[in-house]
Amino acid sequence: LPEHQLQRLIGRWFFASSLTGRYTNSPETIMDGDLNRFKVAKDAAGFVGILEEMMANELTNDFWSVTLPANLDSSSARNPELFAYIAAQNRLGAPVLFSHKKVPDLLDPTIKTKKKSLERHHLFPRAWLERQGIVDLKRINQLANFALLEWPENIGISDTPPTEYVPKIRERFSADDWSRMHEFHALPEGWHEMQYETFLHERRKLMAGITRRGFESLKHP
Repeated sequence: LPEHQLQRLIGRWFFASSLTGRYTNSPETIMDGDLNRFKVAKDAAGFVGILEEMMANELTNDFWSVTLPANLDSSSARNPELFAYIAAQNRLGAPVLFSHKKVPDLLDPTIKTKKKSLERHHLFPRAWLERQGIVDLKRINQLANFALLEWPENIGISDTPPTEYVPKIRERFSADDWSRMHEFHALPEGWHEMQYETFLHERRKLMAGITRRGFESLKHP
């Protein structure tokens, strides 16, 4: 198999297996079973076909539209679905939220700063949610309530509700830049005026869509 094809194929396999946690439980048994599948492969096409079939069996339309949004209903900072979503943003060259910079530039591991360039920010601030009677940290720290922001922006927003801070920030961007930013950060139209639970539900679906786009982009150079 030509090297350039192999790299893209294994890149997609790594993404798929990481996203689904394929080797999380009983990894030796699962790996042994996976390797046994290749015994019938006689050439490059056979090898590719087996891997493609395994990915297709796992990453079905139902996975992207039902399973993945459900798995994003979590507050764990070590969630593999969250890592896949951020990896997809990186792969797709997403702009940083409320910034003209790009996610890949600020996630570059060669950049060394005293303070992280990007921080995870509550879109609906914790203090404001608590004032609305939402005190369960598992609800406040939902993955869908976080986005990557530059740290000065994060500090500036503080505990201001989105109905107040979003219109002010909107003035700094063109319609196209604002739309692109919302697209790649999986923000539904009018999200800042939504009820919190509705926002979480809608954003999880859009986050799954961005993750799928990132995965599918690995088919191409």
